Amino acid sequence: MEKGIIIYQSKYGATRKYAGWLRERTGFDCTEISKARPDDVARYDTIIVCGGIYASGIAGLSFLRKHIGKWKGKRIAVFCVGASPYDEKAFQEIRERNLKGELKNIPLFYGRGAWDEERMTFKDRTLCGLLKKAIAKKDPADLEPWMKALLSAGQNCDWTDPDYLVPLLEYLD
Repeated sequence: MEKGIIIYQSKYGATRKYAGWLRERTGFDCTEISKARPDDVARYDTIIVCGGIYASGIAGLSFLRKHIGKWKGKRIAVFCVGASPYDEKAFQEIRERNLKGELKNIPLFYGRGAWDEERMTFKDRTLCGLLKKAIAKKDPADLEPWMKALLSAGQNCDWTDPDYLVPLLEYLD
């Protein structure tokens, strides 16, 4: 058996950055989910799935969900990346929405990502713009932390920080 593998899905690069930092700190192999083969992943003792959060879903979990039966007895963890600052209530909602059934007991970790409107697709930029306009109409006292973060984000912000990996690294020790 090989020690560990990090498989990730990154749309704009923040998750890829975390996967790279994680590879440096663990010595684990690292590959994009699109290049991962379930039988090859099964050779590893530890599997870490990293994915960005988009519309409350974690990218890459469909791959995990589809192949988890081949990985029984493996140590599996998920590291998700979002643009919002950490908020316990929002984090638990992400957990409940994404880690159901066979995934229910998999440890979930969070890192704050980045926001770069220039790199966004036209569709993502348009949807985010519409969301910002809708949120801006709300009473500031009623805004959730992610809403405040969205309104305060400029066109280009990078909140990635390797310190977000500390809880995951502690879990792996």
